[in-house]
Amino acid sequence: MRRLILDKISSSTKNVALPREVRVSDEIIAEAGYVLAGKIHGVKTTYNDVENCSGRMIRLHAGDILAGTLGHRDALKGYSGRVPKSIKVGDMLQVLNLGGVIGECTSANPQVGTPFDFEVLGSVLIFPNFESRRGEHAHVAKHGPLKASMSKEQMIASKVPVVFVAGTCMHAGKTSAAVRVVRGLKNSGKKVGACKLTGVSLLRDVLEMQDYGADWARSFVDAGVVTTDKDSAVETAYTTIGSLIADGAEVIVAELGDGILGTYGVQEILADSGLMEIASVLVLCANDPVGAWGGVQILRDDYKLQPQILCGPTTDNLAGINYIEQKLGMRAINARKDPEGLTDAVNAMIAESSSPKI
Repeated sequence: MRRLILDKISSSTKNVALPREVRVSDEIIAEAGYVLAGKIHGVKTTYNDVENCSGRMIRLHAGDILAGTLGHRDALKGYSGRVPKSIKVGDMLQVLNLGGVIGECTSANPQVGTPFDFEVLGSVLIFPNFESRRGEHAHVAKHGPLKASMSKEQMIASKVPVVFVAGTCMHAGKTSAAVRVVRGLKNSGKKVGACKLTGVSLLRDVLEMQDYGADWARSFVDAGVVTTDKDSAVETAYTTIGSLIADGAEVIVAELGDGILGTYGVQEILADSGLMEIASVLVLCANDPVGAWGGVQILRDDYKLQPQILCGPTTDNLAGINYIEQKLGMRAINARKDPEGLTDAVNAMIAESSSPKI
């Protein structure tokens, strides 16, 4: 056991609430969720920040000692990586995302360059028992995560409407649409809960939901999940949404990170009858008309769901809007240009007790 002074503490570790001075062990458990300390190697001029536990982006430099969390990532427009089967001190892993998720990079998008290398210095220990010298390996799901506050049956019986926002891929305008719905519902006088249900650890989108007026905003990170997948997404969604209902939310806006064909568990959420039972509105975001058409077809054919509103860059001008409304028979609303229209449409659908289920 050794002492280290951390230069940077990434937001993926936030459930553990680490101090700057930590003790580390040479024994490392190679599983998602465990917190490691490592030394940064390399120089980057893009994608060279990490988000800290307050949500601020801070610059990484070669030689920095960083606390990060083991996890995987499958990003179309970023890095893909995995947790290796075994890890020892001195191994070189990589920083896979801005939240400080650590793993073995298997693929990099040219737009973001190669990732920072992360030289493993040890597994971070915490000491939860007062005056005990016996440390425990820090893990984001074992120390401080959100717990389930109600059963699935209680959630469905609550009748709290949920607005789900899905997209065809990364950067399709999901968060932009979600936060404007949050703002509009808040201005309508409702107590609004907001959440991000799938993706890779990062506080940025949840903090933006708070900035737009959400009374409560949470994500899968609060439930102790580093990266959602097909096995974790549904249960984590129930835990996160249930906590917002228990807190008093009158309506919930739930963003599904990544795309409907990704590996982060979006498909499993869309296929879950209980979660779709509480869905009052399904918003689909797409970058172009082809993506809009394909997204609608997949939702109809594979999940028997009908998105009621289409947003995203494909609605940036009349060419896209006309195609969606005339050919797809759907409401097309640009969230940035017409947030009031988006809110009015969402409120009307909630009032009508509409459902995206076909």
